[in-house]
Amino acid sequence: MEAQSVVMLLGVLDDHGVDACIGGGWGVDALLEQQTREHSDLDLWLPDAHLEPLFAGFAGCGVDRIFPWPGDRPWNFVLHDGAQLRVDLHLYESLPDGALHYGSVTSGVVFPIHALRGRGVIAGISVRCEAPEWAVRWRTGYPLRTVDRHDVSLLCERFGVDLPAGYVDRSPGSAAAPRPR
Repeated sequence: MEAQSVVMLLGVLDDHGVDACIGGGWGVDALLEQQTREHSDLDLWLPDAHLEPLFAGFAGCGVDRIFPWPGDRPWNFVLHDGAQLRVDLHLYESLPDGALHYGSVTSGVVFPIHALRGRGVIAGISVRCEAPEWAVRWRTGYPLRTVDRHDVSLLCERFGVDLPAGYVDRSPGSAAAPRPR
């Protein structure tokens, strides 16, 4: 997905009153204020109450098909346009105490609203994205991919966040020893 497509989709959502926050790889590149790699999709966080206006906005630009993916859930699924635009949605619910709930009632995750209050830039446009420490935190607890290692190392270096345990190679003679803080 190209940066211009991201900006176009964000404009459509803004026009429809959708409070979207960028996550995933584009969220990392927004924080870094430059594109550091290619992206196959756009990850978005949004309040569950904004799903209907998102559908209306995306239908107008052809992003109107569900892209089945292993592990899809009602709060996390992918929409696409049948060609090049693919959006991975992450729906959350705002709780009375201001925290956010993501996932099922029995196995969901609660996190603070500031996790989605990062600021970044894509194609010269200021955007809201995951906060750096949360962008790192959400890239743990699963088998790491090359893109995760790329993204996390850049975020940790730029924002002074410690590398998570799974990212540190502690083998003898490793050049990837933990950074002193």
